[in-house]
Amino acid sequence: MKQLTKAEEEIMQALWQLKKANVKAVIDILPEPKPAYNTVSTIIRILETKGFVDHEKQGKGHDYYPLVDKASYSNQSINKLVDNYFQGSFKSMVSFFVKKNDVDMKDIEGMLKEINKHK
Repeated sequence: MKQLTKAEEEIMQALWQLKKANVKAVIDILPEPKPAYNTVSTIIRILETKGFVDHEKQGKGHDYYPLVDKASYSNQSINKLVDNYFQGSFKSMVSFFVKKNDVDMKDIEGMLKEINKHK
């Protein structure tokens, strides 16, 4: 799976939230300052080329929808982060975030409970 640029990821976040939408609906939920219609339309076409989005004809326009689900993309992105910055070690990544973000024991215990629920 290809990596997305920041702008592409922002559009994908909107499409994941909306499930299916035209360009105007995507723009409506984006934060200020809103990008131009042509900019969003171009990014969506790029996402189609990359295989992340497809469309259905809707009157004179198109409704776009994600082909890649958010969980799959998130998982791939996290794995790439771990591989590139922590030599593939989730333990090193967690240790880094604990040290840099002043995480207390209560937070760590909560995370361990969540992890154990999913085992």
